[in-house]
Amino acid sequence: MERASFIVEKTGERIDCLLNPSSIVVRRLAGVQHRRSSSGPLSALALQDDPLLYTGGGMTEVLLDLLFDTTLSGSTIQTEDVRTLTGPLARLAEGSHPSDRNAQAPLVRFVWGKAWNILGVVTALAERLEYFTPDGAPQRSWLRMRLLRVSTSIVQAVENWIEDLSVPDLPDPEDVSIEDVRFFEMGGSGSHEDDEGASTERLDEVSYRMYGNPAWWRRIANFNDIDDPWKIEPGRLLGIPPESSKGGQA
Repeated sequence: MERASFIVEKTGERIDCLLNPSSIVVRRLAGVQHRRSSSGPLSALALQDDPLLYTGGGMTEVLLDLLFDTTLSGSTIQTEDVRTLTGPLARLAEGSHPSDRNAQAPLVRFVWGKAWNILGVVTALAERLEYFTPDGAPQRSWLRMRLLRVSTSIVQAVENWIEDLSVPDLPDPEDVSIEDVRFFEMGGSGSHEDDEGASTERLDEVSYRMYGNPAWWRRIANFNDIDDPWKIEPGRLLGIPPESSKGGQA
């Protein structure tokens, strides 16, 4: 029998189930909410049912019950601790890796033959461990996973948005021609100062003015050797590097 698997979208890592799921529960919540007013829920004595508002969308949850047992005869996987097998699945519920600056929940695809192919994120996971060795290593795991389905169109929209906010490689100041550098004076027209005399205009605001993208403020901070972007003295003239070291588009 074909074994069910989970495939991590970002890395392509394949996580095989030791056994096929014993049960699958699909739960669908429609995009419907109770109608409310500024003072609270709408109500009337003659109503038999609450007024509803259709918002569109909704949510589909897939509840999987998985069994892992390292003592099964005929298994090709040799390990005493069943968590060696369930660990990769458990990490899907840990969220994004600290090195992931976009802080995205890992997308995973549940695949089982031709009947199941669901892209989603793991929103909850519970594991019951039993059948321990004398050293305390569990050999059996009953693992319940909740997978929230994600629309591929939404995923593409998020990826496009992140790409728009991505910061290109910072140009080396030595590779930038002075003719390509623009200048911006902190504390100029429309700016304000705080009680300590520092400009309240933020670098992300400057970045938006100069590049049209607030996420590129690090380019300006790096180019001007700014350690604290929140404390920049009024009147300081900032060099604004071009969008690439060649002066062209990034």
